[in-house]
Amino acid sequence: MNKYVKQIKEGIVDQNPTLVQFLGMCPTLATTTSVSNAVGMGLAATAVLICSNVFISLLRKFIPKEIRIASYIVIISGFVTAVELLMKAFFTPLYDALGLYIPLIVVNCIILARAEAYASKNPVLPSAVDGLSMGLGFTVALVLIASVREILGAGTWLGLRVTPASYEPALIFILPAGAFLTLGMIVAAVNKGKAFAAAYADAHPKPEGVDVLPDEMVTEAPAAESEAAAENNEPGNEPNTETNSEESEVTANGSAD
Repeated sequence: MNKYVKQIKEGIVDQNPTLVQFLGMCPTLATTTSVSNAVGMGLAATAVLICSNVFISLLRKFIPKEIRIASYIVIISGFVTAVELLMKAFFTPLYDALGLYIPLIVVNCIILARAEAYASKNPVLPSAVDGLSMGLGFTVALVLIASVREILGAGTWLGLRVTPASYEPALIFILPAGAFLTLGMIVAAVNKGKAFAAAYADAHPKPEGVDVLPDEMVTEAPAAESEAAAENNEPGNEPNTETNSEESEVTANGSAD
């Protein structure tokens, strides 16, 4: 279980596909004008990532290496079509807002990269967790960028007013230039945070060669010592002073004789 938690953490933080690996820039810059669009695109890509990773992992031993990329695209396109039809049927406003970028998930670099680098070489469960972690990382990055753009560019968040009435929205953040500007600021903040964490780790290194006992062992040791001391002080365990005194008298008499 710990390795799966670590895998999810890497997908969201350490190996974020958008803020660290710079994959999927087209939907990242185009669909982050509002938080609702970002959430919809992120969840759609996450669903396709999980399903395609599982399916490709199941077929990894049967797909010839010479046509693997074409096979991956066929598999991914099937799941993208299913997601597109579901969104068109149940989330029509979101489908209309995202438009062409839903079919373009087929050629999303994140999905193809995880299919080639991970799902084609690993079992089903780790591949599913990998798709989930990368999808969540992609969604988190989209929401961060969209939050900045929507708040500064429209004064709202998820359509709700969050700025004072006197605030004049900076329309540049809704335009394509604002997408590049916001992405650059967030990436700079992420890199600064990672540099600070690395500097803190270097300034406070963990001691090497020191075995730290678990709390249970530390608390049990004094208790065991106190129990042993209590047993020694019980009446039945007191030394027999009378026998010792008699033996000393016999020894003294023998020496006198």
